[in-house]
Amino acid sequence: MRTLFPALLLALTTIVLPVLANDGDILEHIRQHGQNSRLAYELVESLTTEVGPRLGGGENDARAREWAQAMLKKLGFDEVHTEPVTFPRWRRDVESATVVTPYRHTLAVTALGGSGPTPTGGITAEVIAFDSLQALRQASKKDIQGKIVFVNQAMPRHKDGHGYGQTVGARYMSSQIVAEKGGKAVLIRSIGTDNNRLPHTGIMKVSADKPGVPAAAVSIPDAQLLHNLLARGKPVNVHLKLGSHWDGEYTSANVLGDLRGEEKPDEYVLLACHLDSWDLGTGAIDDGAGCAIMMAAVAHLKALDLKPKRSIRVLLAANEEYGLAGAKAYAKAHAAEARKHVIGGESDFGAGRIYRFDSHVQKQAFGVMDEIARAIAPLGITRGHNQAKGGADVSRMKALGMPVVDMKQDGTNYFDYHHTANDTLDKIDPEAMAQNATAWALFAWLAANHEGDFGWFESTQHDP
Repeated sequence: MRTLFPALLLALTTIVLPVLANDGDILEHIRQHGQNSRLAYELVESLTTEVGPRLGGGENDARAREWAQAMLKKLGFDEVHTEPVTFPRWRRDVESATVVTPYRHTLAVTALGGSGPTPTGGITAEVIAFDSLQALRQASKKDIQGKIVFVNQAMPRHKDGHGYGQTVGARYMSSQIVAEKGGKAVLIRSIGTDNNRLPHTGIMKVSADKPGVPAAAVSIPDAQLLHNLLARGKPVNVHLKLGSHWDGEYTSANVLGDLRGEEKPDEYVLLACHLDSWDLGTGAIDDGAGCAIMMAAVAHLKALDLKPKRSIRVLLAANEEYGLAGAKAYAKAHAAEARKHVIGGESDFGAGRIYRFDSHVQKQAFGVMDEIARAIAPLGITRGHNQAKGGADVSRMKALGMPVVDMKQDGTNYFDYHHTANDTLDKIDPEAMAQNATAWALFAWLAANHEGDFGWFESTQHDP
């Protein structure tokens, strides 16, 4: 591990505070310390530089876990440990696509997570296009049989990223649908909002009883090229070659760091992220930033020598990207003491500034949610609604009944880089990272010291 940056060294040094007259003084110290710190940015810089891309089960998986454990210890977490997570390992290999008729073009493509390989030598077939997943579902087997299906559905840009939910089904479901209809392969327009010639990868639905066809994403400019070729009314034939495949089981681990509570050490405020990333970029915004934010949030409290009543736990989950394996393993391992996790949240939407705070708590906790909202309001964050989702890596704990919160980040540009080779450190603003970490530090401190509970919900998940 290289020499720590000055900001990181500062975070490891306990700051001597004046005698604090009231809780308001503590909150102001957290705000000032957090906003003046570059720690969150320094952490994501360290992760992306010293480890890089972190595909679950890939060559950097173990290095990422070693980095996380070492850094949590250096940041002063009271307890750092790992919990095993086993999952089927997926590997990327050769990937290429070429338009062979009527005009020759090379397409920028990347295999979708979970895709199997094409036959040796690849597939050459005529392309048939659909402008939505719904249109594909309604198509006849006769139209699709023997063809490469191209789903050309554009993703709209929104601050909250809800265009992703409107379009990601094409990536997730198309392979199985095409297999059922006798098609040979799938090309999807990348689920993204950019105009770069860099395709966006992402998981597709995989199940043993419903095998899909080989599937790849096409960069958005090349999706437009395919559209233009098809518009000329001549048959368009593409040669597709993918070597991606499943490669046995792999055991990784969730990495956990705890700031131990003084009065209720066995109750937890859970701050989650996922340590893995796709392999095309360096995993800066997805989700290196989220892990750096959550680690820094707790490190800020430690640096200020603040001792919460409940424990605050940072969960750096394994293999979220193509299986949600870490989230599932954590919920299963902690199902018996699930109710000891009094509330949780996740940072997994890049590094944009937080603009709204949403909750999902029972009525008796509305007051403390309003208190948290007032504490983070000076950071430019407004109070939202009580229908928070919580994020992928706390989704299984939420399904068991755990209350959750969302810190809604500005994702206007997030899907320009999401799951691409452009997911790199230069997309991150250090000041926005500081705002994020400060907001989560304030939330964690107030939640951990709240005298009551946040309610509990009826479980919607019987087998985590």
